[in-house]
Amino acid sequence: MARSTFDGPILSGTQRFGAFRNVGYASLVQSATLNIANTTANTAGFGGSSGIFVDSNGIPNTATTVYTPSTSTTLTATSIPADSATVYRGFVAYLPAGSRINDIFVDIGVITTFTSGTLTSIQVNVSNDYVAATGTCTYAQTAVLTSPAVGRQSFNAFTATQLANQQATSTDIVQSNGEPNLSQVVFTVASINGTNVAITGGTYYFTIRYTQPDGNIGTTTTYPYGNFD
Repeated sequence: MARSTFDGPILSGTQRFGAFRNVGYASLVQSATLNIANTTANTAGFGGSSGIFVDSNGIPNTATTVYTPSTSTTLTATSIPADSATVYRGFVAYLPAGSRINDIFVDIGVITTFTSGTLTSIQVNVSNDYVAATGTCTYAQTAVLTSPAVGRQSFNAFTATQLANQQATSTDIVQSNGEPNLSQVVFTVASINGTNVAITGGTYYFTIRYTQPDGNIGTTTTYPYGNFD
């Protein structure tokens, strides 16, 4: 089976021009599995560690840096809090800037566990940067789950701002030398125990489904004025 990697976007249909143009965007997916018990970077299911989030672009999961969104090519790392009464773990996905988010899935396979004490709550935040528990999220946020259950988690009702942000993801990482700008989508899991004990386990599955816009199309009023080539 062949595999292709290219800049995109991917458009498909049977009629390219005219009143009945039926070309649509291909759906793109990025996903990651975080096994919190696995603290060995560059292995399958690596779940991060104190102050460290992961991405799956290295295949398997690798430790990554979360960057503070900026319009400058100078990158500044966001500080992820060390484990304390609240433990943070997270996954970072990089999308083409201006992508449209179609779906976000958060699944819990194993509830967070600690060496002692009782889990108080879990909350999952999806934003363009690390977001502390109960903070404001760019894209989506679950409720504070005081009795979390294994399975697919529901998000709070999207706000008008979140819906607008999902239509075109923000430019968070500006690259130099003509490299394309990126959107940074950060899934942050906040597990609260309240007694500053070590985290021992938990399994999370994250998926984001999106489409990459065609920057060559334009509109009737914006260059390149509806050029479908």
